[in-house]
Amino acid sequence: MAKPTFRANPIQVRVPASSANVGPGFDSFGLALALHDRYVAQIMDEPGLDIDVTGEGAETLRRDEKNLVVRAMYQGFEFMGGRPRGLALRALNVIPHGRGLGSSAGAIVGGLVLARALVLSGDERMNDEALLTIASKLEGHPDNVAAALTGGATIAWQELRHGELVSRCVGSKVDPRIKALAFIPSNSVATSKARRLLPETIPHAEAVANSTHSAILVHALSNRPDLLFIATEDFLHQKYREDAMPKSFALVNKLRAAGVAAFISGAGPTVLVLHTGDPSEVAELQRAAGDTFALHALDIATSGAEVVLS
Repeated sequence: MAKPTFRANPIQVRVPASSANVGPGFDSFGLALALHDRYVAQIMDEPGLDIDVTGEGAETLRRDEKNLVVRAMYQGFEFMGGRPRGLALRALNVIPHGRGLGSSAGAIVGGLVLARALVLSGDERMNDEALLTIASKLEGHPDNVAAALTGGATIAWQELRHGELVSRCVGSKVDPRIKALAFIPSNSVATSKARRLLPETIPHAEAVANSTHSAILVHALSNRPDLLFIATEDFLHQKYREDAMPKSFALVNKLRAAGVAAFISGAGPTVLVLHTGDPSEVAELQRAAGDTFALHALDIATSGAEVVLS
């Protein structure tokens, strides 16, 4: 492939938060949420990196080649034929880190979309499937990155093609009545730690129940929100992680005992609720959570990562 030609003007991208699993859809279901990080990047003639971060993670994120947005951009540039000599990046982070709301997926997808937009004919050099495959390799699984890329509800998977693992996804309609409530605790949980708590096997009956609920979930999200409570019940992963986030599980159990479609968002510890309620019902749910959690009322993001025109 010929070396790419880079655009001189800065490019801005916004990318939504995401909730993986949505209960039973472990490592496959994703739901984009209307909480967005923004990144602005520009190619520089001089070698080097100029990185500035504000908002979430501003005090802890790297300002070198190990910055996750930059790593994703470099992967994208190399896929398209070569990286530029210099790069300036400005990040305004809003998505909470380490809370199960797809902050790393947002950084990866945002970086790849930025890289593609900074290359002339970038869409031809790296289509969405290629971008999703690169993003999944960086993230380790395709659920969050698929939702961050396309928006809405997604079902993602990986398959072998000519000996290479390729990531794919399909979108699923979301009933416009469905809204989300994110109950976000002050503590974080590393995804790697949460994954280590999962067993190698589960009982056959639980596997059957989980696959059934995953199937119902597609229908519930698209046009039967009255089925969300049963559809979001999980048997595969949530209960095994309880010791890592006891307060979050106490809230999930409390809400589900009241018939609320509550579940752990991704690897946690955020608790996500899907509902069609009015403001008074939302206020009642907030009172049920107490002061331990910060409540964010969120729409479902109907679009994924996108270039913002100035």
